[in-house]
Amino acid sequence: VQVVESGGGLVQPGGSLRLSCTASGFTFSSYDMRWYRQTPGKERELVARIPGAGGSTNYADSVKGRFTISRDNAKNTVYLQMNSLKPEDTAVYYCYALIQWRAYWGKGTLVTVSS
Repeated sequence: VQVVESGGGLVQPGGSLRLSCTASGFTFSSYDMRWYRQTPGKERELVARIPGAGGSTNYADSVKGRFTISRDNAKNTVYLQMNSLKPEDTAVYYCYALIQWRAYWGKGTLVTVSS
């Protein structure tokens, strides 16, 4: 099992960025996928979650209305569209999958929101 994030970078406040996570080694459409983020000195925070077949999604209160999680099961990829970015969104963003009770994390992609 492998999950690999991409799409991080430097963006100005108010800007947008789309993160991607490409998965392999399991039946992608059968499993929930999640995005987490972490800043130095803080615990990893759940940002968004999407069920295997898509549909009902969940978001942290801090990103509701600004971030959108989606998935393309034909491409084994989950996305995180981030709009109206704020400096407090600066973090390393991680993709996560729980496969047969084992957690799999990507290496993360850094998002920096700064002018």
